[in-house]
Amino acid sequence: MFYARIVVLYALLSICSTNESKIKTAQKPVRLFTEEELQRYDGSEVGQPIYMAIKGVVFDVTTGKEFYGKGAPYNALVGKDSTRAVAKMSLEPADLTYDTTGLSESQLQSLEQVFKGTYKAKYPIVGYTSRRVLNEDGSPNIDFKPEDQPNFTVKDEF
Repeated sequence: MFYARIVVLYALLSICSTNESKIKTAQKPVRLFTEEELQRYDGSEVGQPIYMAIKGVVFDVTTGKEFYGKGAPYNALVGKDSTRAVAKMSLEPADLTYDTTGLSESQLQSLEQVFKGTYKAKYPIVGYTSRRVLNEDGSPNIDFKPEDQPNFTVKDEF
């Protein structure tokens, strides 16, 4: 009787371990940020994460608080989508926007290099701006695809 139980237990464990590799974990839902929500993460509150968006992708730049925190050199870029400013390497108030209209080819290439080489490589993605996920009329953007970021796991703080 004891031997039969061991065999059954072994068989069950074998089945479970082979099925375990077939089970896929569910993906976390994408966090959607409005402009107003993103402004809350501008580095002005101690203990609050610091978020910055580029190309509609929201990054947690808290680990770089010496650059992005309150009073830091690049604090103007956080709490908003600063795509244009990153492309132009500018901190001018007029450039602190998502709008890329009129940027030169070299500025767009610079934007892509900084986006991939700096932000996607160093900072975890925590969500997307509503402009990236939704169309102007509020309908879903069927061309939206989440960014691939193999160096990080999905951050779920909410």
